[in-house]
Amino acid sequence: MANRRDLKKNVNYIAGELFQECLVQSMFIPGIDKTKLDELMSSVLVMQDEFISRINHTEPGNVKKFYKKFYIDFDQKVNEIIEAIEKLN
Repeated sequence: MANRRDLKKNVNYIAGELFQECLVQSMFIPGIDKTKLDELMSSVLVMQDEFISRINHTEPGNVKKFYKKFYIDFDQKVNEIIEAIEKLN
């Protein structure tokens, strides 16, 4: 298991890449729905805050179970955002 600092860096990196992809979509793809894209960009920021907060407040007790659920939830949320970006095209 990675330490919490590295995990926070990874969450920030992935959220930054998703946000950057939204910005690229808004600048270079004509005819894209700007309101949906803005909502998607805000959901990326909310996701980042949510998962950083979860890292900061690790549940005492069964830490392995907590981080296993964290990774599953994070992967699921990232995949949802990627699918939403793909649907905008």
